[in-house]
Formats: sequence, structure tokens, C-alpha cells
Amino acid sequence: QEWQNPFATWDPRDFCNISEIVLPMDTYWSPPIFILERVNGQNPELNYMVLMHNGSFNSARPYQVTLTCSLIILKFPFDTQMCNLSIASFLYPAVTDFVMKTRRTPPEIIKESQSFFLTDGEWKFTNLSIIEYIERVDDKGFSVVTYVISMERRPTLYILNLILPTCALYLLDMAVLFGPSSLEEKINFQIAIILGSSMLAVILNNSLPTSSNKPPIIGTH
Repeated sequence: QEWQNPFATWDPRDFCNISEIVLPMDTYWSPPIFILERVNGQNPELNYMVLMHNGSFNSARPYQVTLTCSLIILKFPFDTQMCNLSIASFLYPAVTDFVMKTRRTPPEIIKESQSFFLTDGEWKFTNLSIIEYIERVDDKGFSVVTYVISMERRPTLYILNLILPTCALYLLDMAVLFGPSSLEEKINFQIAIILGSSMLAVILNNSLPTSSNKPPIIGTH
């Protein structure tokens, strides 16, 4: 965060060439903001800000939060999800008191975000866009900045554990069904295939979120 305070300025030549100082967050006024989609999180312990001699404040506090996202898993495991991170403040009207603006462009933020995204997990960060708008609440406008984060699922694990075994079971089912085996052997093998398909369905059900309106295609078949 960066903001200006014209009443907190000084001439460095009058104070031993000191051009910046570090102060606690409660020393001066700071922008009261929060994340709309936040469910849970850890408050930062670095409650300090840097004050420049020209009245410019800078606060870099790391947050670790859990957000709510609306997932569309119809194309699972080849799906791409989009999650919003909306930063707002409903204490000061945007028209007269408080307006939020992004300092960096989306390509700059993408480049910096990729340097921090170090984990090689299930999701791959693909894109980020920024939306600045005014939210109307009770005939008042409040400034909101929304970061739209796009993520692509890495499907390799699901292909190896779900899709390939399922395809193998159905191929074996067709081979036994049209093969020269006896009726008793076919029935026993069909029961084994049904049990295997049920186990795969349980694994798939445990690995998928339940917040999607439409089930994945692999689950409906």
C-alpha cells in the first residue's frame, strides 16, 4: 500500500539528512481495507510502515488468507478456474474521500506473482487481470479493486489414477463380453469390473469439490 499525507513532511537537511523513518501502523492514519472473499486468514505481525520525507507512506504486509471461489468442474481434470480477490473499504465514500488505484500493470503483477509462486502443486497460475470500479451501497459509492486470478489444473495425476484405469476397465469389459469365455466367467468378471468402477467413483467423489453446480463429465459417465 502507498498513500500520501501532506501533513507529514519535513526537510531532510534539517534532520541530519534523514529522508525516511519506520513507524508503527497506529502512529498515523492508514487506509482501512479488507478482502471481500476472505473466509479465514492470518493477520500479519509486521504492523509497521515507512514514512518518506515528502509525506509518502509505504506499507508492505504479507497476508495469508483463504478465499471462496465458485468452481466449474465440468471439464475436470482439464478445467481452468477463475477466482476473485476483491479489496475494498466501505468506511469512506469514493467520490469525496477514498479512491484506490493499482500502481502496477497486470503484466508487471503477473511477472512478480510468478516469482513468488514457487510450489509445484495441483494448480498452475496462468493469468491475472485487474478491475477497478465503484460499488454502490445505500446510495453511496465505494472504491473496489478486484484481481481476477486464472488457474489451470495439472491433469497428469488424475489421468494416471482415474482416466487410464477407467478406460482399462471398460476395455476389459468389452473384451470379456465379446470373448469366447463361458457365461459364468463373464458374470464373475462383470462383478469385478463393477466393484472396480465403484472404487474409482469413490476416489473421484473424494477428490472433487462439492460446490459446483454441474458434475464433471468423467463422473457422469
